[in-house]
Amino acid sequence: MKLKVYTADGTKSEEKDFASFPAFEDDKGVAALRQVVLAHQANARQGNASTKTRAEVAGSGKKLFRQKGSGTARQGSRRVPHQRHGGIAHGPKPRDFSQKINRKMKTLAFQRALFERANEGGLSVIEALEVKEPKTQLFNRVLTAVLPTRGKVLIVDDQFENNAALAARNIEGVSLSEAGNLSTLDVVRYRHIIVSAKGIETIIARANGGES
Repeated sequence: MKLKVYTADGTKSEEKDFASFPAFEDDKGVAALRQVVLAHQANARQGNASTKTRAEVAGSGKKLFRQKGSGTARQGSRRVPHQRHGGIAHGPKPRDFSQKINRKMKTLAFQRALFERANEGGLSVIEALEVKEPKTQLFNRVLTAVLPTRGKVLIVDDQFENNAALAARNIEGVSLSEAGNLSTLDVVRYRHIIVSAKGIETIIARANGGES
């Protein structure tokens, strides 16, 4: 897989072949990618939504009015679901939404996500993510050189230099992630990803057998 590799200031680039980068010729891994993305989203759910049933809601248990003679439908309790301030029928209760995904499927999905992002031209490599001072303007200048028109961007490094992390944190639409923590959902969510040279080595190593 050939990726664009930019200089540290983002002004010059050249295509470099990464032989170990994941490659696919068919639809292998597409189903796994979908399942893993859904699992990531499900695992992020708290599952703490809760409503009270007619047995749990506060209120009198006294019969509202006599059974016959009123001309209206019989009513036995104020706590029933169709009464105002009554209980909720079939409402949500706390539950666990988490899904377990085995390692082979996670690795395959991670590989496919990287391949798709790189194939669409959304993955760029920069020699180093460094700025002389922790100033947003300096980091933004590098980003603009690499991506003149951009939306949300994910910046990935093996380990962020302090100046770069401070300079990037206030830029709108820019998120930071270390290569060891990059998830399949991150790769899918961001259309533009800029990775340092050290970061891409870590990512490729993970894709070729490490945890994803």
